[in-house]
Amino acid sequence: MIINPTKITLAALAMAFSFAVAATAENAKLPPASDKKGVTYATDIKPIFDASCVKCHSGEKPKARLHMDTLEGVLKGTKQKIVTPGDSANSFIIKAVAHLDADQDTWMPPLKNKAGIKPLTPEEIGLIRAWIDQGAK
Repeated sequence: MIINPTKITLAALAMAFSFAVAATAENAKLPPASDKKGVTYATDIKPIFDASCVKCHSGEKPKARLHMDTLEGVLKGTKQKIVTPGDSANSFIIKAVAHLDADQDTWMPPLKNKAGIKPLTPEEIGLIRAWIDQGAK
């Protein structure tokens, strides 16, 4: 069997283009980053995480082994990093709190959670995006 390199290249380009279009469409659904300057974990983000994340992601046995009660825990992530400083649109945490992933198991907080925690507001997501875009400090 002879494989035509041109066909392989065109197929690879088509595949890459489809992923790029999908990523762009997904990012278009994201709430915009807040225009607030000087966003910090301690002042702006920890209160959001305390209200929406820490009940499950803290203590001796945090869900997914993810500690969201400290800046160090958030930046460490779990099996993967959840924050990419300087790039909120590609940070896993943003996709999770914005409920953009097709897999609802990744949505945080989960829609049906025992604690009755509501999804984050677009304003809260925008503030987290600004924090990440400003370096996640």
